[in-house]
Amino acid sequence: MSCITCANLERDYLDRLSEYIEARSSAGYRVSTRLAAQKNVEMERARYELEEHQSLCDAVLRAPSHLPQREQPVNLRPMAA
Repeated sequence: MSCITCANLERDYLDRLSEYIEARSSAGYRVSTRLAAQKNVEMERARYELEEHQSLCDAVLRAPSHLPQREQPVNLRPMAA
């Protein structure tokens, strides 16, 4: 990624995801889910902002796609004519 905004938004999303996971795994989560719910909302907003920016970002649109390649079929033996 060559876009600074993409990098910042991705870092923000990962930070908020970490905070959400921490809130979910805390002992206090069993008593009150409010903190985890707030962290979840913040994490989802950060993810949405990242996805929205990436949908419009020139750097992402120009980058080659990193989709998995399909496996080539295995030829067991050539067909006789």
